[in-house]
Amino acid sequence: MTAPSETWHLFAHGRVQGVGYRAACEACATSLGLTGWVRNRTDGTVEVVATGSPDQLAALRRWMEQGPPAAEVAKVDQESVAPQTFAAFTFGPTA
Repeated sequence: MTAPSETWHLFAHGRVQGVGYRAACEACATSLGLTGWVRNRTDGTVEVVATGSPDQLAALRRWMEQGPPAAEVAKVDQESVAPQTFAAFTFGPTA
């Protein structure tokens, strides 16, 4: 039986811009089979909305807490949001 889909809204804080975080996050999420998007925010954080099983989402969060080698992640905030449907996982413009 397939686990029900959830959608999580996550924010990575720290040195997460200019270090390849978005591209690496997109690659990780895609490899996990998640859909959604990632983008930089003008406040210096990286924002992610991802849909998948709780296990897939937890794996993405664990990755986000480490990030790519050049990142220095201070913390990752998370909230559950109403389930959303996306065709793929995409890299979005800064907002």
